[in-house]
Amino acid sequence: MAVFAVQASEEGFSKLQIFMQQLIDWGVGAGGRIIGAAIIFVVGRFLISFIKKLVSKLLVKRNIDASIQSFVKSLVNILLTILLIIAVIGKLGVETTSFAALLASAGVAIGMALSGNLQNFAGGLIVLLFRPFKVGDWIESQGVSGTVREIQIFHTILTTSDNKVIYIPNGALSSGTVTNYSREDTRRVEWIIGVEYGENYDKVEGTVRRVLAADSRVLDTPEPFVALHALDASSVNVVIRVWVKSSDYWGVYFDMNKTIYTVFNEEGIGFPFPQLTVHQAKD
Repeated sequence: MAVFAVQASEEGFSKLQIFMQQLIDWGVGAGGRIIGAAIIFVVGRFLISFIKKLVSKLLVKRNIDASIQSFVKSLVNILLTILLIIAVIGKLGVETTSFAALLASAGVAIGMALSGNLQNFAGGLIVLLFRPFKVGDWIESQGVSGTVREIQIFHTILTTSDNKVIYIPNGALSSGTVTNYSREDTRRVEWIIGVEYGENYDKVEGTVRRVLAADSRVLDTPEPFVALHALDASSVNVVIRVWVKSSDYWGVYFDMNKTIYTVFNEEGIGFPFPQLTVHQAKD
């Protein structure tokens, strides 16, 4: 009995040694993984901070609106933090394959359901980063035109001249043609004025140049251009091109129409109108 008791005691002690050795090995391995995860976390946080500062400097350099800067920096921080968490969990030995597969499947499903909105979201970021237009600009795109009132994440809001509100998807704006009428300080105004056949062209041109010189909003450089444009079916067409400040465009355009009409009447320069000559045969 004593022999059996000694053997059982030795066997129990041996199992305890094996268990303790396994525990130590596991602790060493776990400690290594924990230290590695901690290093990844610290380095990752440093890299996230560096990337955020880099993005912030880029946004400031491009004069992005402060609210947009905040949104973009928050978005970058969230995405990078998610990647860091996945990296830390993987280093700790937690199986991330199924988690990643589930996340990928969910991403595919959500992407298919919201593909249009994701395109608009990406388009909004492109618009905000590269600034083909800004709030307050008059633009034309997708067959409509108006003043940019607000640039949202998925849509850009325009207000037309008759106070209609138009929502244009950012995806279409980022991939389509956009005409920005407010980007440059000056714009060219053009008129084509028809006069009657038989009018003295030199008199017409001189009258036009006198009218242009009297308007202080018309810029001297580039010099106003006046020329005979075409000999039309019932009129001699004169083209007039001048440069003005962008803010004066419509004022000059409409005022000059009125002024030319008034001055031409005073000078006896006739405007053409459709005429039909009927010849009656004699009996």
